[in-house]
Amino acid sequence: MVKYVYDFSEGDKDMKDLLGGKGANLAEMTRLGLPVPPGFTITTDACRAYLKDGEVPESLGTEVTRYLRAVEDKLGRKLGDAKDPLLVSVRSGAKFSMPGMMETVLDVGLNDKSVEGLAEVAGDAHFAWDSYRRLVQMFGKTVLDLDGDLFSDALEAMKEKRGVKLDMDLSTDDLKELTEQFKEIVKEQTGKPFPQDPREQVDQCIEAVFRSWNTERAHIYRRRERIPHTLGTAVNICTMVFGNMGETSGTGVCFTRDPSSGHSGVYGDYLMNAQGEDVVAGIRNTHPLSDLETQDKKSYDELLGIMRTLETHYKDMCDIEFTIERGKLWMLQTRVGKRTAAAAFRIATQLVDEKLITKDEALERVTGAQLTQLMFPQFDVSADRTMIAKGMAASPGAAVGGVVFDNDEAEAFAAEGKKAILVRRETNPDDLPGMVAAEGVLTARGGKTSHAAVVARGMGKTCVCGAEALHIDAKARELRIGDKVFHSGDTIAIDGTTGEVFEGEVAVEDSPVTTYLTHGLDAGLEACKGKKEDEDLVHAVARIMEHADSRRALDVRANADTPEDAQRSVDFGAQGIGLCRTEHMFLGKRRKLIERAILSEPNSQARQDALDELEKLQTGDFEQMLPIMDGKAMTVRLIDPPLHEFLPDLVDLEVKVAVAEAKGEQCEEDKKMLLAVRRMHEANPMLGLRGVRLGLYFDGLFELQIRALIGAAARLKKEGKDPRPEIMVPLVGSVNELRYVREEAEKIIASIEEEYDVKLDIPIGAMIELPRAALTAEALAEEADFFSFGTNDLTQTTWGFSRDDVEGVFFPEYLEKGILGVSPFETIDRRGVGRMVEMGAQNARSTKPNIKLGVCGEHGGDPESVRFFDELGMAYVSCSPFRVPVARLEAGRATAMREHA
Repeated sequence: MVKYVYDFSEGDKDMKDLLGGKGANLAEMTRLGLPVPPGFTITTDACRAYLKDGEVPESLGTEVTRYLRAVEDKLGRKLGDAKDPLLVSVRSGAKFSMPGMMETVLDVGLNDKSVEGLAEVAGDAHFAWDSYRRLVQMFGKTVLDLDGDLFSDALEAMKEKRGVKLDMDLSTDDLKELTEQFKEIVKEQTGKPFPQDPREQVDQCIEAVFRSWNTERAHIYRRRERIPHTLGTAVNICTMVFGNMGETSGTGVCFTRDPSSGHSGVYGDYLMNAQGEDVVAGIRNTHPLSDLETQDKKSYDELLGIMRTLETHYKDMCDIEFTIERGKLWMLQTRVGKRTAAAAFRIATQLVDEKLITKDEALERVTGAQLTQLMFPQFDVSADRTMIAKGMAASPGAAVGGVVFDNDEAEAFAAEGKKAILVRRETNPDDLPGMVAAEGVLTARGGKTSHAAVVARGMGKTCVCGAEALHIDAKARELRIGDKVFHSGDTIAIDGTTGEVFEGEVAVEDSPVTTYLTHGLDAGLEACKGKKEDEDLVHAVARIMEHADSRRALDVRANADTPEDAQRSVDFGAQGIGLCRTEHMFLGKRRKLIERAILSEPNSQARQDALDELEKLQTGDFEQMLPIMDGKAMTVRLIDPPLHEFLPDLVDLEVKVAVAEAKGEQCEEDKKMLLAVRRMHEANPMLGLRGVRLGLYFDGLFELQIRALIGAAARLKKEGKDPRPEIMVPLVGSVNELRYVREEAEKIIASIEEEYDVKLDIPIGAMIELPRAALTAEALAEEADFFSFGTNDLTQTTWGFSRDDVEGVFFPEYLEKGILGVSPFETIDRRGVGRMVEMGAQNARSTKPNIKLGVCGEHGGDPESVRFFDELGMAYVSCSPFRVPVARLEAGRATAMREHA
């Protein structure tokens, strides 16, 4: 029989696949001898069985009974007992922390009888009835899926009626009355009374956790974070310890380092006489953890010792939840804490300096996505700006957008391509879709451990929390700050690094990290303008980038088509150009020349004149780009796109001619053009006359490009420079195509070498973009000095997708339905396209073991794809200039992770 339940004493931190993150870490803390309340974890296997069969496995109930009784025996109390009740919390806990999952249900086991027993045992009726009303409220909202506003509105109405501001200020009789109101809401909305059987409460909570795996917000988060939909969640059932038993009790969340900046110190928030939801939800503004020292020094000192133990054990910053019950400290959760991108780099280098981790481990702790965040622009401090409020700097960055008050508004803005700032009193898991769609999040309540702060940091979103000057009326769509009023769509700006909120647009500038990456360490430090925190960050990024460059096996090149892009690539650390798309050089004003060449008669003087003019222009392009890449490889792809991209649109031309004829106007030139365009029109141009086919069909086109490139290289060589051009033939499917182009290219190279009296070493290779090219790479390798896998087109041809058509039409639905976990144009499809690349590499090496293999699709800048190409032993990846630093970092991480696997 499958084992579905594990006591906390039976697991450890390496069992996250089975016990989920919370369960594995609770087990690890128990193993370390830390004060963890007794409990047990229901495995992800049970969840997957539920999702498969649509019902809870029959054997699970008997296992839960056995483990529940073991807890009862250990504590000498029974679940929901009328005299001395055992109460439990029920929490979800997937392998990865997921804000979209079910919220915790506390105080499970309370009913009309056990609440009286709890009051007597605790000697505090107010506490007991506060716990009971919380259970009914949480159970109704979370387990029964009722509208949470029904309960919160009743609570607010009661506080207003009694003239109090805080929940704890309500009297015991008020809480009794409120509990009855809550129970009535449950009965009215469900047709059934609130369950009085404690075990029924537990069983309903367990099933609700399983159901929550497939909620919309869970799907949204998993899609965004690329978490597989098949993992399932564990369920953690833990003995209740109470932070709301008066002023000697409390609850809080803390970090072993600042998750926003990475600095060492005492970081966290807590509330006395409160339960965990009060801290995380931001309903009450919390106290900084340092205040606990004066309030309960014994618990404070014990907590700091545990924090140090956990950080040393996990060798990383830890996020910890704790409760103090009448002076006794309990640990409710720990995990490796989510952090901002800046904190990730700072913490990684700090831990190296403290000799807790190695440089390779530090490299593995940061990601290309985090580096990308650090490269985003920041507000220009010298720009004119009007600060209207200030809150807590919860997640750094500069965000500007229109004010929105809910998910629908945020998603509508995103659909229209407009930027939005989600403004809420406080956020909860229901706000996840709006947080995903918005540029940043601004709340009136909460601190660094509130829901808004934690989720925003995890997503890399800018966030300012606890800006108490905000008065938000979501129903009226109105934000008031002092005498200023903002409505939906009005622009504000938030600075997640300082906590400042500004009116209107605010100018931005390059971040110090971007300045370092493009101009070096000294320039990056100067851009910090004396800010120690920024200087520390630049130093941290520099140290990790230097180590990544020293470790990576992959070279990193850039996709660049202009001198400006070439220079930007070199500035970002590119080791060459892996893809120069020459067709981009034929656009703009030059388009008329290529149009004239295509539409003129073969072998005519008009065609030759157009080709000659294009050759001059292209020669000038290469004479500008090759010196920038002096001593570095520059792979030039011969013209690749379909013919129709250089011709007038057929429908537009037909309309133009028809209108002219209807008006009786002369249009002979347009008629001739229309005949030519009709003659060359293709039903499926992406699979028609393009790439090598166009070059072979259209005499002179490839030749002019090769002459321009080799001529420019020869002249630069003569001047003492070191040009290293490479000729790449696109869309090759047959070795005969490649052989023909190679022979023609070699003739041109030999002729130019003789003309300039120089010796040139010009590699000639092919771009592998078709499945047949990968399948027959051993034959193609006979005629190629190198291959570069064009993974964009290889994805199109392997999947049968037209990228421009599918991404905006049915991809969103495919992603929504889980048919695709991520777009194959974003991350390499390992099982399909990846196999094509692997097969092509193996086939090529069977003919030429040392043939140079690279990748020049945009996958070359995608972190996950970079790791795959590293596994295949590619020589280089090439990506857009801005992604070069990311590829450098990820290539270094790939080496470290491969060697430590």
